[in-house]
Amino acid sequence: MQVEDAKKDASFICGVVEGFYGRPWTLDQRKDLFIKMQEWGMNSYLYAPKDDYKHRAYWRELYSVEEAEHLTMLITASKECNITFIYALSPGLDITYSSSKEMVILKRKLDQVAQFGCTAFALLFDDIEAEMTESDKEAFQSFAQAQVSVTNEVYEYLNQPKEFLFCPTQYCASRAVPDVPNSEYLNTVGSKLAPGIDVMWTGPKVISRLITPASIDELTEVLRRKPVIWDNLHANDYDQKRIFLGPYTGRPSALLTKLKGVLTNPNCEYGANFVAIHTVAQWSKCSIEHAHDENQSSDAISAVSADIKLEQESRNGRSDDEDVSLPMLVYHPRLALKKSLQLWLPEFKRTKSMWGPISKPHVNNVPPVTFGATGQSGVPCCSSGSLEEGGTSPGSAPMPTADHSSAEDANELASDATLTPCLVDGTESAGSSSMVSLDRVAECLEPMETVESTSSASSQAKNLDVEDVDDHDIKESPIKEEMPSAPEHEEGDVIMESERKEEEEDYQLTVDDLCLLCDLFYLPFEHGPQGMQLLQEFNWLKLNAHIVASNPSKTTAAVSPEVKEWHQRAEKFDTMSRALNKLFTRLTYINNRELLYELYPYVWDMRGVVALLNSYVKWLSFNQGSKQGFLSGEQEPWVFRGGLAADLQRLLPLESVNDLFLYKTPETPTRQVYTIRPYLASDERNVYQLCHRLHIARTGANFCDMEKIFHSYPNLLGDIHFGAFVTLSPEFSFVVEDDNSVVGFVAAAANAKELQRQIRVAWVPEMQTKYPELFHSHSTEKSNIPDPIKDLATKLQRLHTEDLPDALLTYHPSQLKMWLSDTVIDHSVSKRLLTCAVAALRAHGSSGCHVYDVDVCSMEFYSRLGFVELKNVTHDQDVMYFGRIF
Repeated sequence: MQVEDAKKDASFICGVVEGFYGRPWTLDQRKDLFIKMQEWGMNSYLYAPKDDYKHRAYWRELYSVEEAEHLTMLITASKECNITFIYALSPGLDITYSSSKEMVILKRKLDQVAQFGCTAFALLFDDIEAEMTESDKEAFQSFAQAQVSVTNEVYEYLNQPKEFLFCPTQYCASRAVPDVPNSEYLNTVGSKLAPGIDVMWTGPKVISRLITPASIDELTEVLRRKPVIWDNLHANDYDQKRIFLGPYTGRPSALLTKLKGVLTNPNCEYGANFVAIHTVAQWSKCSIEHAHDENQSSDAISAVSADIKLEQESRNGRSDDEDVSLPMLVYHPRLALKKSLQLWLPEFKRTKSMWGPISKPHVNNVPPVTFGATGQSGVPCCSSGSLEEGGTSPGSAPMPTADHSSAEDANELASDATLTPCLVDGTESAGSSSMVSLDRVAECLEPMETVESTSSASSQAKNLDVEDVDDHDIKESPIKEEMPSAPEHEEGDVIMESERKEEEEDYQLTVDDLCLLCDLFYLPFEHGPQGMQLLQEFNWLKLNAHIVASNPSKTTAAVSPEVKEWHQRAEKFDTMSRALNKLFTRLTYINNRELLYELYPYVWDMRGVVALLNSYVKWLSFNQGSKQGFLSGEQEPWVFRGGLAADLQRLLPLESVNDLFLYKTPETPTRQVYTIRPYLASDERNVYQLCHRLHIARTGANFCDMEKIFHSYPNLLGDIHFGAFVTLSPEFSFVVEDDNSVVGFVAAAANAKELQRQIRVAWVPEMQTKYPELFHSHSTEKSNIPDPIKDLATKLQRLHTEDLPDALLTYHPSQLKMWLSDTVIDHSVSKRLLTCAVAALRAHGSSGCHVYDVDVCSMEFYSRLGFVELKNVTHDQDVMYFGRIF
């Protein structure tokens, strides 16, 4: 190695490339970026947004006067901050390389941009087909020679700009044919491209988990120059369910002497890129003397040791102001993250406005890549699959009653109280605990493909993307409840921070909250420590559910170390869920509404997934675990969204209910949190009152009049719709609460036939004793009963006279009933509530459920939840059944 190669290039390019597919950043956002880059010691910005049509698709067209003013302002702003503005053009989709007319058009376009004040340029030939026209084949010996010829000519025409970049079609090792050393294309680029032109490279893959010094040495030999890394580590334009907030990692500091520069291509959401960009800036300032043999140096070892110490001391309540000792300018990802978070926190307090519905900046024409499903029962791999929309439990038991009815139990189940952020378990180092096992797929799969040609996979993803799910007219209740004082939930639910009282410190976002946020949305191949902890804890609880199943009584649990451990870890998972609830609530109070709109969809979705799993853990805890084994986890990859949320969902005992995981994010942020938990006997009064209100709303009658009619029968409606389930099959009942009360419930029985038998044997006689006048047709008292009560009496009597059809029970052996108030504005609640019931039924071996006696008011509600009318199971035209298989 030559002496000059052992030093960091004085003209080292360090900055940001806006090169993603999706909605480009705004002028104000770019100006803000330039200011931050200057503060952080970065020097370059590459303008290459794929959705600027005149950058790529319509590259021949000149910018309009308005567009010219916009670019001129942008270039001027970059110069004011000493940031080099590099204008990139992508003509490769349809250029004829041998056409002199095309060259005139290309030069004219770059001349126009030069008149705006731009002095640095780039030609990009990425994500195009490696085919030439017949005229090009006659003029050039190869595709690479055609590109090099055009690039060199433009470079000379622009008087050899100090900074001129070239992005090859083979821009990563996985696209080099057959490999980097033997690629005719890359060797032609290296030998023919003008020496003053820098070549861009993404690493081994489009998104590279690790870029090694050895791989760069190999590339440098071929290209005959140091490459500039176009780094897609934080790019998220390929998966609408993922955003990457983790630190820059997987790039040893030894690369600093081997590269001409690094440009990070981050998330589509500008405000979410603070950590991504700031940690790149930190990395670029690594101490060069420690960069040559980083993998074996004592400084690298001390960096890892410091990371472990950082995690351990954080658990012990260490002050954020203290520093972990590390050699000067030694980069370590977790320490870099900590520094970035301390600087990012004030951004949440900046007053920025945002209006209109929440809209993610992604586009649908970027084909996703899904990781292969694994049959292992352990913690699953990090997945990046897109969503597809598709379709949605038996065992009998003696007549039980809900015995967990105390107020303490109710408080134990609540998930919305004031919480403290979870801390990382200390059994492993941060490095070992946070890395997802992807070795078996890393060699052949990438989390992203950016080829624009359509494929069946991409068209499926486009057609079935979660953002296309139309929930606007979903009725969240089978009945319209018109509450006298029902609150109206609008955008104003999100209160500006300035509107809060200064003493409300519990609503102030903290660095710990941001650490949790980043750990949940870490990196493409890696979950953060707290994200991994969620996976590990739920997986352990699920796999060891048989422990509590074999120890049904709390007395036994108290003396059994295994059962005690299970309950302790269930409480630990609940604490982590509470911490996420607190993060979600605090986020809704921030002044920076622009940042809120960018992060809200991801945090809302993650909170819902973790809350769903927490509800399932509580069901295992209070209903003695799963009586049967769980599924292998060999679900179709498109069933689950990408990232940590996908891995968490994959652990539920569900296969054919992928439609229940399709949620449309609320159009405007709301801080309302709904808690789904197992039913307790102490919930009976609230549930019965809800049944009462919903039934009155269904009738459309005057509320006061109906109250008078039901005055003598306050529990009748609850007994008819809900009582049999919670008395005879309480282990499959769940309630959903808002901040004030129960707003919905689902009740189910794994074995509907057995439930029907028990109703006749035990429930109906109890009702006859409770309502004797309703069961005796010749009673003199019955003539004084109001007609609405008589109709309900008829329905009650029918409980012991009708049999469930055998054709119904063949594929839908379980029975279910679900009601939800219209005050619930979160369109995902009904799906999550049903998911809890289905998971419980599925864990007990059921493969389908039905809803009995569906009326017109609830048909659409159940249809939206994946139920279909079962028309051929009964000859009774007065009874309608809906069912779904899972």
